[in-house]
Amino acid sequence: MHSLWMLVAGFMFACMGMLVKLSAVHFSSIELVFYRSLFGLLLTYLAMRVCRIPLLTEHWKVHCWRGLFGLGGLLLFFYCITQLPLATAISLNNTWPLFLALLATIFLKEHLHWALGMAVMLGFIGVILLLRPTLYGDQWQAGLIGLLSAVFASFAHLNLKQLGKLGESEWLVVFYFTLICTVITGIWLSLTTFSVITSNNVWLLAGVGITATLAQLALTRAYRVGKTMVVGALAYSTVLFAGLWDVFLWNEMLPMSAWIGMAMIVLGGLLSLRIAPVSARSQ
Repeated sequence: MHSLWMLVAGFMFACMGMLVKLSAVHFSSIELVFYRSLFGLLLTYLAMRVCRIPLLTEHWKVHCWRGLFGLGGLLLFFYCITQLPLATAISLNNTWPLFLALLATIFLKEHLHWALGMAVMLGFIGVILLLRPTLYGDQWQAGLIGLLSAVFASFAHLNLKQLGKLGESEWLVVFYFTLICTVITGIWLSLTTFSVITSNNVWLLAGVGITATLAQLALTRAYRVGKTMVVGALAYSTVLFAGLWDVFLWNEMLPMSAWIGMAMIVLGGLLSLRIAPVSARSQ
């Protein structure tokens, strides 16, 4: 039953994606990442102060790399959400376990045995099936950006694996990640411009921040008290919930071949995680 917290996280992540897509009319992807990160930073800081968790770390270099890769993946992912059907964008971003399996082989010198190779191949065949029937000519760029967001996410997870081995707490990892995202996007926006926040769109920003934070809390609890493989399987429920939002809000009806492609991405990702276990995602 504890693993069912991942269903809560999956639903909240899908709701966050839905609100990001609705917010794109009023705000840029950079602004959405800024407000999402700012909300998470404030909440994390308050929680750490209440629990008296120290803010200092000796491993700031690894935190910086994790933050930069995570920020890059988040910016690309949010942009992808605004350009593609929600379920398609989330499926492309969820190819990160496939890239992580390749990165672990290259950088950590882990052995890529035949089972892991088949899992990676299965996932990428699913990507081809997903993209071919669902993207129009002018959407291929967004599709490639979605895959690139997964590459950045896989590098971020490689850093998470390092931080886990170094004994860094989850709160500290989330704090520095949101701090780096907030500072960099805040500086970026200060050199350009902020969109006007009105009574009509402020609820969208609040919704993005609230759903992202609730999703992170549910995700953390699921991995802490649930069974890892069950939680990993339920993590892909985000794709299903996103597909339902596509149908209800945008009348997006994906063809059967696209859903088969999503299923292959899910299966390939699950096999990759089972064969080469890594730290849970924290985006």
